[in-house]
Amino acid sequence: MRTPWRAIAIGLIALLLAAGAPVQGKPAKAKGQPGPTACEPKRFRIVVDVGHTPDSYGALSARNDPEFGFNLVLAKLVTAKLKSEGFAATRLLVTDGKARPSLFKRVSAANDGRADLFLSIHHDSVPDTLLETWEFDGAKSYFSDRFSGHSLFVSQQNPHFATSLMLARMIGRQLKEQGLHYASQYSLPVMGRYRRQLLDKDVGVYRYDGLVVLSRTSSAAVLLEAGSIINRDEEMAMNSPERHEVVAGAVAAAMREFCERR
Repeated sequence: MRTPWRAIAIGLIALLLAAGAPVQGKPAKAKGQPGPTACEPKRFRIVVDVGHTPDSYGALSARNDPEFGFNLVLAKLVTAKLKSEGFAATRLLVTDGKARPSLFKRVSAANDGRADLFLSIHHDSVPDTLLETWEFDGAKSYFSDRFSGHSLFVSQQNPHFATSLMLARMIGRQLKEQGLHYASQYSLPVMGRYRRQLLDKDVGVYRYDGLVVLSRTSSAAVLLEAGSIINRDEEMAMNSPERHEVVAGAVAAAMREFCERR
């Protein structure tokens, strides 16, 4: 049976709004504000961004569930895990609206809140040319079992590129230590316009300069594609509490290491 992600996501957003959680920010302040030279966990302002919105829900999984629902569930757990590790100033960022306007809302919210770090949570798909068809729950669906794995993206246009790359590598190493592998296809010609430069071939960090949430945030910024939901087996894994805990734990461990180095 299909999971009613859209209904669940909308309900969760209503609860977040009622609790006073941030949904969108005020206009962004000037870019290039220097970040802190040290990291005190309880004051370190981490923004965990839920990729996409209910109106612009991202990719569809192999079983026709929208990416936004996957992102929301994992981002909530990552936020809770970071808070439990002492990063008390961590906040969940949920935005609404259409795709491109929502990107600028995210940047404005992070910059206006003087975030020290921006982490955007997503789940992956593949270019349309790589999709195959199958039937699930009586409906035509699309899948690609050819590729799987997570991936991490940073932008060289970010004012804290070196810091962003360092954190992305730390997250990648933690995920690798948990036995997970990264999505290697982004460096292949088959990806077409989605092809990216591989910056770290050991842990799967890619360069994505033009991505708004990475390039226009004033803080260090990393985008995590937690896994491929267009891959039928990995979609099931990404729906499991066990995988959620592994990914959230890896992010928290990376943040502890990152903070110690700062």
